[in-house]
Amino acid sequence: MSKYIRGLFLAVSVVALAGLLFAQKIPKYDKTAEVKLSTVIEEVKTITADNGQQRIYFVVKDGTEVFEVYLAPKAFIDDMSAEFTKGDKVDITGSKIKGEKAIILAREVVNGNNTLVLRDKAGEPVWTWMEKSTAVGK
Repeated sequence: MSKYIRGLFLAVSVVALAGLLFAQKIPKYDKTAEVKLSTVIEEVKTITADNGQQRIYFVVKDGTEVFEVYLAPKAFIDDMSAEFTKGDKVDITGSKIKGEKAIILAREVVNGNNTLVLRDKAGEPVWTWMEKSTAVGK
């Protein structure tokens, strides 16, 4: 193998490994860090993930602490006909994630008489069936 090809292979390998090492870690649901909040939605937001998928989260306060409460992909929220607006009083059960921001991965959100289940009791997302059926259709 020529020095050029070995050098090129080494450079590509280093870049690939660096990408894996510095890739953003997706937080996992931690049942031991589960919290329950009764609060009011301050703001509803949509973000676009690296894979192009839109996701819904909202901002709430608990005393003086501000949390970003991550729900699920927008397509799932829409499919469940769930709607959240600023000023809604909600009860949230979710996992508090340690990091730079105060984040909660929601497992269940109660809004009035409506309960939206986002994760099972173990914290696994319930919308994965939607992602699988979307991948099959591609």
